[in-house]
Amino acid sequence: MYAVIKTGGKQYRVSEGEILKIEKLEVEPGKKVTFDEVLMVADGDKVQVGSPLVAKATVEAKVISQGKGKKVHILKFKRRKHSMKQQGHRQLFTEVQIDKIKA
Repeated sequence: MYAVIKTGGKQYRVSEGEILKIEKLEVEPGKKVTFDEVLMVADGDKVQVGSPLVAKATVEAKVISQGKGKKVHILKFKRRKHSMKQQGHRQLFTEVQIDKIKA
């Protein structure tokens, strides 16, 4: 059984027991979180596709940790102008484990 959920402006295909990194949520580690924006639920040959959401479908997950991703280096350079700008960025994420998919 798997589902497609929407969180943080992205869509994720999740199944029970899976661990994934999503955009940062303001939830403490160890707490439960429920995703209500379920776009699709599939259980074998039974597939429910929402328009845009599947009614009364939820995905429950447990927050494992909060963290920062790898550093991304940004370099802007203009030739022959003596102009260069360097910048770095580390994206914040929340690591969650999917517990239950309710259709």
